[in-house]
Amino acid sequence: MAKGSGLFFSRNMEITTFDQLKLIDPLLRALGKEGYDTPTPIQASAIPHLLAGRDLLGLAQTGTGKTAAFALPTLQKLIGGPKRSARAPRALILTPTRELAAQVSKSFGAYGRYLDLTHTVVFGGVSQVPQAKALNRGVDILVSTPGRLLDLMGQRLVRLDKVEVFTLDEADRMLDMGFINDIKKIVAALPERRQSLFFSATMPPVVSRLAESLLTDPATVAVNPVSATADRIDQKVMFVDRENKDALLCELLMDKTVCRALVFTRTKHRANRVAEKLNRSGIRAEAIHGNKSQGARQRALENFSSGRAQVLVATDIAARGIDIDGISHVINFELPMEPESYVHRIGRTARAGASGMAISFCDIEERGQLRAIERTIKLAVAVDDSHQYHSEEAATAPSHFVPRNHKTGNRFREKGGKRRVRPEKQAMEQDEAQSAKGLRA
Repeated sequence: MAKGSGLFFSRNMEITTFDQLKLIDPLLRALGKEGYDTPTPIQASAIPHLLAGRDLLGLAQTGTGKTAAFALPTLQKLIGGPKRSARAPRALILTPTRELAAQVSKSFGAYGRYLDLTHTVVFGGVSQVPQAKALNRGVDILVSTPGRLLDLMGQRLVRLDKVEVFTLDEADRMLDMGFINDIKKIVAALPERRQSLFFSATMPPVVSRLAESLLTDPATVAVNPVSATADRIDQKVMFVDRENKDALLCELLMDKTVCRALVFTRTKHRANRVAEKLNRSGIRAEAIHGNKSQGARQRALENFSSGRAQVLVATDIAARGIDIDGISHVINFELPMEPESYVHRIGRTARAGASGMAISFCDIEERGQLRAIERTIKLAVAVDDSHQYHSEEAATAPSHFVPRNHKTGNRFREKGGKRRVRPEKQAMEQDEAQSAKGLRA
């Protein structure tokens, strides 16, 4: 589609009820059924533009209510439209991971419960037979991951020429996972006349260029920039020697105030190892990452959501789409290489008006990452020294002890010296690349 004439920012903070958004009664009843009566800032800002037929660029991180921000106007737009036809959805939502696709599809089902509209979700890792049958019966709304959608398009089991509303969700993660070419192929199959919605938590140049190529004269709504962390999250850092992280984690999880904890590691191998050690210590834990089958990942999420497992150990790449209320603690077993990922991680707690705790373990090798995080969130994370699991050197290391490039996480020999990537960093990059392939479905 043609590039728009320009972007402008819209913040409509005067809307305090869903009634003011001019949503139809079936949607209002569904929202009431879900217990929602007050729109979030992204919903209050985005929905009026979308109901008016505008393209939209939404800058919002997870937990801001963005799914409802695009699901509600999409459902309203499709009411009274042409009759659904086999294999030709009228709305398409692309998500980077299977878990997020399933979550978005569930939301469409909840919000559209009183409407005569059908929806289905397709992703890899499971048989395509039920998905193909659903498409053949005809669906109004299709939620999909790029890989499986391209497979079905190649088999002529779905066509996109009838799409009226196209939503690209979590675009920055899409590009991180290497989906750019897949997205371009899918967009090429869409009709030129359509309403396009683009959501991303961050807006680096490559994501901005993609948005400009997809959107025509879009409205832009920006809520909760990536550097912002929720006020209700109590953030702490604990200095700990690497070999003592397991013991510290077990001690923290024994505290009765830790109802449901999400633990982040950088690699899938570490996630498995941490979960295994917790289970051996009598703490029920599940691991989720890209190397696990879809069934195993779904069981892990269900066990965690239901309370059968107290702890879910996850990698960043597999954690998108985890939308579970009641997570009391987020624990960074390892600090992320990208400081923006810290904001996404801790945003899994303090949801739906609750408060939460974010605890980060920091060994001597991670001091540079901690400084990068503090620069990003513009806040010095409070030090919790109540548990002694570190040497004096780890807690008092000078700021220049581990010089790093804060954007890449790579260590440098000296200022102006040749870059030296640590073997652990190389292993992590290879590990996450394999996980991304497992999630591309």
